[in-house]
Parts: sequence; C-alpha cells; structure tokens
Amino acid sequence: MTDLYIKHISAQLGVNQWQALHCVELLEEGATIPFISRYRKERTGGLDEVQVGQIKHYFVYFTDLDKRKAAILKSIEEQDKLTGELRAQIEAQVDATALEDIYLPYRPKKRTRAMVARERGLEPLADAFMGLNCPNPADAARKYINKDVPDAEAAIAGAKDIIAERISENTQVRSMLRGSYFKWGTVVSKQSKEGAEKEEESANYRSWFNYREPLQRIAPHRLLAILRGASEGMLSVKVDVDSDRNLERISRIVLDGRRPASRALGDILNDAMADSFKRLLHPSIENEVLRMAKEKADISSIKVFGENLRQLLLAPPVGQKRVMAIDPGFRTGCKVVCLDAQGNLLHNDTIYPHPPMNERISSMKKINDMVEKYGVEVIAIGSGTAGRETESFIQKLFLPENIKVYMVSEDGASVYSASEVAREEFPDYDVTVRGAVSIGRRLMDPLSELVKIDPKSIGVGQYQHDVDQGLLKEELDNTVESCVNNVGVNLNTASVFLLQYVSGVGPALAANIVDYRTANGNFTSREQLLGVRRLGAKAYEQCAGFLRIPGAANPLDNSAVHPERYPLVQKMAADIKVAVGDLVRNDALCDSINLDAYVDNEVGLPTLRDIISELKKPGRDPRGEAATFAFSEEIRTIDDVREGMIIPGIVTNITDFGAFVDIGIKQSGLIHVSRMGGGRDGRGAVRLKIQQHVQVRVVSVDLQRGRIGLALHNEQ
Repeated sequence: MTDLYIKHISAQLGVNQWQALHCVELLEEGATIPFISRYRKERTGGLDEVQVGQIKHYFVYFTDLDKRKAAILKSIEEQDKLTGELRAQIEAQVDATALEDIYLPYRPKKRTRAMVARERGLEPLADAFMGLNCPNPADAARKYINKDVPDAEAAIAGAKDIIAERISENTQVRSMLRGSYFKWGTVVSKQSKEGAEKEEESANYRSWFNYREPLQRIAPHRLLAILRGASEGMLSVKVDVDSDRNLERISRIVLDGRRPASRALGDILNDAMADSFKRLLHPSIENEVLRMAKEKADISSIKVFGENLRQLLLAPPVGQKRVMAIDPGFRTGCKVVCLDAQGNLLHNDTIYPHPPMNERISSMKKINDMVEKYGVEVIAIGSGTAGRETESFIQKLFLPENIKVYMVSEDGASVYSASEVAREEFPDYDVTVRGAVSIGRRLMDPLSELVKIDPKSIGVGQYQHDVDQGLLKEELDNTVESCVNNVGVNLNTASVFLLQYVSGVGPALAANIVDYRTANGNFTSREQLLGVRRLGAKAYEQCAGFLRIPGAANPLDNSAVHPERYPLVQKMAADIKVAVGDLVRNDALCDSINLDAYVDNEVGLPTLRDIISELKKPGRDPRGEAATFAFSEEIRTIDDVREGMIIPGIVTNITDFGAFVDIGIKQSGLIHVSRMGGGRDGRGAVRLKIQQHVQVRVVSVDLQRGRIGLALHNEQ
C-alpha cells in the first residue's frame, strides 16, 4: 500500500504511520484481526481490535479505490485525453467521490443537450462566452449559423447548454455544493401520490407525511425510516436548499473575481448557471448527499447492531449442565426436551398445561419424571408466546431446590429450527423439537448456539434490512469472529459452525477439523492440527492460540498462550527451576518472574504480561455467570400496566433512540434515550446492555397503540 494511503489512515485514525504500515503488512500477509490484536502487539504498537478493524476497512477500501483508478485511467487514455497532470491528480485521490468528480467530464454518457451543441460546432462560442471577453454575444453567435443552427438565438442556447454541462462537471462547484447541502440543507418528506392511494399501507409513515429537519441534525433512525418509506413508494423525499444563495456561490467560482464584458454576456452566463443548477447540479447533488447521509446513518445503525450482537453473543452461559428446555405454546402444547451436559438430545415430549387442553396433572407428572430420569439441573423456558404462563406452571411444581429456572430469548430459534443446519443436526425431528433444543443450548452456551443463526434474524438490530448489506456483513462477521476468539474454543467439542469463526479457519478447514476428530478421536495436542487436511503452517499460526484442549498433556494447550511462545514459557520455568505445569494457576511463582529479562527484538512487555496473565488463569471465560430473573407477578397483560409502577425487566434491544425492555408481556416497553439520564439529548445517558436486568418505572401506557413508555428507575 502506498505512502499516500498510509498517511491518510494515520491521520484519520490518530495512529502513528508505522503502526498503520505494520498493520497493513500483517493484513497483506493474511493475518486476522484477532490474531494481530492479540499476538502482534509489539509490531503494531498495541493496536486493539477496533483499530485493527478500522485499518482493515481502509485496506479494503483503498484496494478497491486503486482498481477504480486503474479503470478510470484506462478509460481516459483510450479517449486520448490523459495528460501527466490529470494522471497525477487521479493518483493523488483518497476519496472515491472526489475521484468520480474528476472523471465526470470523461465518463461515457448518454446523448446530452451539450453533446448536440458540440456536434453543431458551438463549443468555440461557449469558450468565447466563458472567456468573458465577448461584449456582443449576438454578433458572435451569428457566425455559427448553419443548417443545424437556424439563428443566433439557437447558437446562444446551444452554447449555454455546453456551459451548463461544464459547470455541472466542475469539481470545485460540486464540492462546494455538497458542503452547502450538508450544512444548510433540509430533509423534507411528504406523503406520495401512491401513499395517498394506499392509505392503509402508508399509515406506518404518518409521522413523516409533512416532516422537515436539517440534514446535519437528523438522527440516523429518522432518516432511515423516511428513506424506507420512500423506497416503498409511500413517501416522497427531497433536500430543500436556498437556490439563490447557492447560485451566488456558483457564480463566484465560475467568474473567479472577473466581470463579463457586457450585461448581455452576464445574462447569458447567469442563465447557464441557473440552468446548470436546476437541471443538472441539484438533482445530482441532492441524490449524492442523501446517499452519503444514508451511508452515515448506515454506519451508525450497523455500529449499534454490532455492539448489541456482541453483548448477546457474550451473554453468560450456565455451562455444561443437564438441561430441560421448553418451547412454550397454548393450543399446540409445550415441546419439552432433555439434553445432556454436552447438549445432546436425550428425550423429547409434549405437555399441555394451558388452555384449551388444560392437562395440568399429566403435564406435572411428565415434568417430574423427566427431571428425575435425566438428572435435570436447570430448566430453560422460551420467552415467547405462553412463556410467562409456562414459567408460572413450572415454578409451582415441587422440584428439587437446586434446580434453577431461566427465561431464554427465542429470537432466531424458529429461523434455526427451519434451517438446513438444524435439519442436518436433527434429520429425524420436526421444527418444534429443534427449536426447543436451540433454547436449551442457548442457555448452556449462547455463543456456540447463536453462531448457527444469521445475525440479522436474532432481533437486536435497527433497520438491518435497510442498511448497506456489505458493510453490515463486514461488521457482523468481525463481531462474531471477535467474540468467538475472545472466549476461545474447545477443539474437541466445538461444532463446525463455531470452528469456522476461529481466526484463520473458515468453513472448509472447520469441516476438515471435525472430520479429523471423527476419524482419529479427540485432539491431545495443538500440534496435531498440522495433520488436518489443508491446514498448513499459516492457518496453524492464526488459529492455534484460540483453540483449547482441556486435559492436554501440555497445560499450555488449554490456554491462550500461543505455541510460538511455548519455548519462552519453558525457559521461564527452567530459570526458576520448576516445571511449566507448576506455573499454571500459581500467582506467586508467576509474579516472581522478572519479565524484563525476557524482552528481545520479537517479544516485548505487552506480550510477556499477556503470557503471565494467562498462566495465572488459563482459558478464563470472560463472560461471567448466568443469573436467574423473575418478572412482576402483578403484570400479565398490558391492561395490568399502570403509570408509576416500578417493575423489573430485561433489555432486549438497543437503538439510537432508546432501549426496548421485556417486562413479561406481549408488548415490550421503550426507555427513550432521554429517560436514561443525561438530559433530553441523552448525552451522558446510562449505557445499557442486551439481556441486562433493570428496574424500570412506567411513564406512559397507550392501550390503543399497544405502547409502553418506561424510564430507568430513579430517572425522571
């Protein structure tokens, strides 16, 4: 990558140029974000995952920009219009929009009015007018009368078309207008003609039928809502600007302090500028700034989605326990499954404890029998339809005191149960059994189960189907990869779906690892990975540190210490005359090691501190422990909700405008950002997390629209 790009990355991200350069070099070598941020701290100066991810984004962006530059240079060269100055100007660009501005006059286009005028020989007249030294435009125009140009008026009109197109392709004019639109433009939305004809369909967009807001202040979620309405044909959207002010700015650029030789020439130029603005520039710049504003809104929404997904994936697991999982239902009954501590399906059944069947006695007996037979330690209940009723039913049973009951989000479970992945896992069971299994496994290990589901189906996004799908995929893939590698993966129990997110692995190698495990039994050392088909030295370097082997002969194989540092740890142990195993979980021995003695050209204190930290707590799970939760017994439907109530809830989704909270009924409540503290604008608001248990106060109840307004308890 060129110095031009490295300098730009450095300036944009506030990192040293050498840090950006070394990070790009590692990316070019095929290193992943988790590997770089964890195991190459000295080479990058300690860049974290977010910074490495940003540099990777620029790396891809500039790689694509170089390809676009090459295509543009080739196109202009084929037109025989490429000069050394133009080439240098193109090669110096770091912004795709500015690059396209430069290319605009050379871009092949449909037949335009200016093209027709040029074909009629009117370009010299346009040049004369643009030179401003043409005191009698009509006399000059008469020289261009021919069979295609009947009179001076037609010649002047053609020259104005050429001037208008030139102005519309002026990079300085376009750049000025973009800035002006972003600073002073107003987004205006109205009900469209189609929306008026489809009154019922357009009802969701009633808030935007007569809406105005400055472009620079409009919140991402409001802009995306308006643009969705426009894409569905329910709204019309435009950017309202001060045309007169913008024409004055265009005039200053075009005239550049000069004066036309006559009033008549000035009028011609003013007409050309007005035409250029109204017919060519405004529609183009309006579309551009809306697109750019949407890109900005996309990035904001994608960032929120990524953070929500991270919190959900890193939700605390209950671990390897024998689980009873229940997918609740009324008419169709509750599907019950029993899983062993590894998540394998042992048994499934259906109970009907609710109306219309009301088979409570037989349902109680079935539950008690299954608890005893399969040694159930925890019970997971889906949070959807009949979830509260099923929880109440289970809580009233005389179960062993040590059994804990958890409500588990069902978001995405139905998507998984109908997926090809689920059919491959459970070909002999229907979707209801698969859904219940997913609920149980999600309690045991949310990360391992949720990686099987398309993140967009998990229900923690904001306009996820409206944003740039390429950027969304990049963010979500990076988030899942980060979470998986942050937690670490058990090499002998991980599924293909989990293994594919391990640094350097991917779907093909994940399948090969499972095939090797099936054919040869459990891995006993990380080094055995080199025997996996097509897993070479580079992939081993990237993945080994994130894979764990509990009970391995070498205790370092169950830690985040990378195999490339095993000799270093062995030297540390030998220097204080103990075995490597003696260092593990021995804080006193680890603290006795003088780290400065092991610093060299490749290994610095950051890596050495990471090694010591890992030796003290090898393979530590950063997710904490799962906690049980109980909704208010006072509330069963929205009719039970009253203003002023203080009730418990679970945060289910976080957006730019607030957080949605499950309070145990069909309708979720919304804590507007202004109700999280920090004033009306939400600045300094309490940062909530997905699945966080909160106490909320009911501030409003709209029975007709099914909406509940909440505030964090103690917030006004």
